Amino acid sequence: QVQLVESGGGLVQAGGSLRLSCAASGRSFSMYTVGWFRQAPGKEREFVSRICWSEGNTYYADSVKGRFTISRDNAKTTVYLQMNSLKPEDTAVYYCAAGSLGGWSPYEYHYWGQGTQVTISS
Repeated sequence: QVQLVESGGGLVQAGGSLRLSCAASGRSFSMYTVGWFRQAPGKEREFVSRICWSEGNTYYADSVKGRFTISRDNAKTTVYLQMNSLKPEDTAVYYCAAGSLGGWSPYEYHYWGQGTQVTISS
């Protein structure tokens, strides 16, 4: 089992920054991909970014490329999502997830955190 706990959400103005954290505990993360997804009211959960824990390869949705950066801290078993130049359309609940098959779809992830709210005011 893997337990994931997100933190760092909040309310910021457009153009501002936030850093989300996803702290993991439980099984070794070495075989997993960790992803960030978000879900706005009335919309489907969408892929934001992911990182392969072992190789460190990163991927981003086009909508956040150049603005968001995903990273990991091996010692702390924590994944971060640095979000810059935030826009009102980034408003959503952000979830981190882990999975051995982790790709673009939320169905490829086995473990999920509880989510953290990010609200961007215009």
